[in-house]
Amino acid sequence: MKRQHEEELKLLEEETARRLEEAIRKNVEEKLKSEEVKLEIERRVAEGVKKLFDDVEAQLGKEKEDAITEARRKEEQARKEREELDKMLEENRRRVEEAQRREALEQQRKEEERQRELEMIQRQKEEAARRKKLEEEEEHANRINSLGKNKSRPKSYGF
Repeated sequence: MKRQHEEELKLLEEETARRLEEAIRKNVEEKLKSEEVKLEIERRVAEGVKKLFDDVEAQLGKEKEDAITEARRKEEQARKEREELDKMLEENRRRVEEAQRREALEQQRKEEERQRELEMIQRQKEEAARRKKLEEEEEHANRINSLGKNKSRPKSYGF
């Protein structure tokens, strides 16, 4: 009898649980069909969609800001590289100008040295020509003198 009583209690419990579950299910279905629940679901869906869009917008804003920051960094790096290149080009230009200036000075010095050598050679030629002329004049004078001594003319005494 106790066992039968336990089985009846068990069956009663199961039946009660099944009825309760059915009642809850019906209650949930009715509530889900109700306008208030539909509105609440729509509100939550709308909130979820809005939050999703806000999250996406925030992410896009962050990515945009990151991209702008990266672009500025690259632009600054490019500017520094251009400045460095300009500085190198200016230094090279200055070195070339200095080398050209030194070369021009060396060329001028060589030209002046060549001019001095030419002037010295010209003076030596002029001096040699002057000496030669003096020697020739002296030789000529000596010849004239020697002719005068060797060829004594007879002295003529009146006509």
